[in-house]
Amino acid sequence: MAGKISTLWGKLKKPSAKYSLIGLLMTGFISGILFWGGFNTGMEATNTMDFCISCHEMHDNVYQEYKKTIHYSNRTGVRAACSDCHVPKDWTHKVVRKIQASREVWGKLTGSIDTKEKFEAKRLVLAEREWARMKAADSRECRNCHSFEGMDTEKQKMRGAKMHKIAQEEKQTCIDCHKGIAHTKPKGMKEDTDEDL
Repeated sequence: MAGKISTLWGKLKKPSAKYSLIGLLMTGFISGILFWGGFNTGMEATNTMDFCISCHEMHDNVYQEYKKTIHYSNRTGVRAACSDCHVPKDWTHKVVRKIQASREVWGKLTGSIDTKEKFEAKRLVLAEREWARMKAADSRECRNCHSFEGMDTEKQKMRGAKMHKIAQEEKQTCIDCHKGIAHTKPKGMKEDTDEDL
């Protein structure tokens, strides 16, 4: 047994005339850590508010609307950034969302939303796409901060408490009722009577 271990150790130390396997493994390991750290740092940098509003399409349109909402300024001082609502926290879903967001970058690069008029013309399509994504994920990003279990319906207005109870019973998700919570609703959308709770 000792002979097999020393033979294996010898191969690990010197698998080729130029580099040892241990040296190659250590180089690969360190390179992997540096790549992963750089990749993750870059991905997190794209989750900042400054990054999100760095293009004028976002800064001049949806950011201005968002600044007038409770998600931006409220009595508790808790602020939800763009990524809190639009980017999942867990890594797998986050990567998928970042790949999906490349479509939005394409819109920026091609100039399909580079003016207020062009943005407003596509706003309904963009909003419906985001609402569908949020509904399919059971409003996962909303639930990072809000949950039915955490709600004290005694402190809610009667209508809100009633609608939240119905939503729980019918297994609805946040975006089913709260479409205009952080941004202006697009023109031409089908209005639901109970959307603005």
